[in-house]
Amino acid sequence: MPSFLDPIAGFGVTFTTMFRKVTTEEYPEERKPMMPRFHGRHVLNRYSDGLERCIGCELCAWACPADAIYVEGAANTDEERFSPGERYGRVYQINYLRCIFCGMCLEACPTRALTMSHEYELADNNRADLIFEKQDLLAPMSSGMVAPPHAMASGTTEQNYYAGEFDRPEDSAAPTGTAEESR
Repeated sequence: MPSFLDPIAGFGVTFTTMFRKVTTEEYPEERKPMMPRFHGRHVLNRYSDGLERCIGCELCAWACPADAIYVEGAANTDEERFSPGERYGRVYQINYLRCIFCGMCLEACPTRALTMSHEYELADNNRADLIFEKQDLLAPMSSGMVAPPHAMASGTTEQNYYAGEFDRPEDSAAPTGTAEESR
């Protein structure tokens, strides 16, 4: 084929694609559902009575290949109990400038305290705002939960909490309000 026809062949490709229907995604207005196994922003989960699942073991930080997680554990006391175990995560940070969303931290967590949501909008104009602290990562309180620190539900042990075999007694509802409102 002569070389002077090469530009015409290139224009042929352009000409055929010029009349195709344009596929435009209206992203901010219309969001497509995420796949079930999508790894988005991390969430620190709670037990059904409000105690935190994180026991400050730091296994997630050790498993992170990007060194994006920093955990500092502290001991629970009878007066201030944040988790059912001996320890809790006093400081918990995830640096989303480093995180590669691989999910290795989820596999390392012995209490399933750490999960990943489908939230993916993590852009910011300030680098410091992309280091999420514990209060940013904790799951929101749902109805019937009491904000820690508080004692474990009566008649339970650490093993019951870890196995999920405990019922929150009705009389230990949130301390706000009167006894009639909590029933």
